[in-house]
Amino acid sequence: MQSMTLKTTPISDSQSQAVDVKEIIALVQGDMASVNETIMRQLNSEVALINQLGAYIIQAGGKRLRPVALLLAAKASNPELTEINPQQTLLAAIVEFIHTATLLHDDVVDESELRRGRETANELFGNAASVLVGDYLYSRAFQMMVEVGSMRVMEILSRTTNQIAEGEVMQLINCGSADTTEAQYMDTIQSKTAILFEAATQLGAVITKQSRSVEDALAAYGLHLGTAFQLMDDIMDYTADAEAMGKNVGDDLAEGKPTLPLINAIERSSAADRAVLIDAITNANRENLAAVLRIIESTGSLAYTARKAHEQAQLAQQALDVLPDSDYKTALSQLAAFSVDRAF
Repeated sequence: MQSMTLKTTPISDSQSQAVDVKEIIALVQGDMASVNETIMRQLNSEVALINQLGAYIIQAGGKRLRPVALLLAAKASNPELTEINPQQTLLAAIVEFIHTATLLHDDVVDESELRRGRETANELFGNAASVLVGDYLYSRAFQMMVEVGSMRVMEILSRTTNQIAEGEVMQLINCGSADTTEAQYMDTIQSKTAILFEAATQLGAVITKQSRSVEDALAAYGLHLGTAFQLMDDIMDYTADAEAMGKNVGDDLAEGKPTLPLINAIERSSAADRAVLIDAITNANRENLAAVLRIIESTGSLAYTARKAHEQAQLAQQALDVLPDSDYKTALSQLAAFSVDRAF
């Protein structure tokens, strides 16, 4: 086992301690180098535009937390096996391909101009190219799944990609709707975002041939982790620095997305303030962003969303109880802490 030791960070509703995500990723640094090599090798196509656009978004940055979570889950499930495992590497690359395909499609649907501080692929290459290359990445991911040679892997990832698509449609239906409930929104983000985290960490158990109880626990960990990440993203859309976040502040509002801070604020606000929020959602613009922010702060809706995110992170940590103690288990716990303690 690697010698790096990480301190467990408990999460409370009132305070979470700073987490250095670089230390977490460092535990699987060698594996991630192999993942990156696999990604670039599998991205290769005889069609130049696929190479060009695919490389643009793959190399756009990001921490690649889904592949990292998969590798950590696999190693935490069996911490004695420290060698780089080709099947784990391949699965991690598959998960990143699926994630990248969703980003390409998301940006087209949302008409986004910025992601991670750079122009989106659809802004540079056009919507048609982005959609088609996203389709290519999905189909390449399924070709790679066949190489793994596991029906259980195929079952999990085919269900996951189908549910992601359902989540995208659910979000589209909810856009511009001020009647969206908290329960509906949680269903949407779990289908659209958290489900891929769930699949990644579950696959870490599957590929190391763990019991179904361990598999289920790591799936639960991933689902709660992904939900916590999305809820914090909802908060940062209104509070984070645009340059640090790499996208425009208030993008969710401009897209008519009723995220949890808005949903909760509508429930808690006065009739006059509720009218402001409903108008902002239904007309999908950020013109009244200052007024919207004032309302969601005054109703305590940002704090409410933060509490919900912390609850999800705590549930993720609790799901790890089935695992033996190791640096990898600690890193997974730290990743849950990081999900609610980050600037962007």
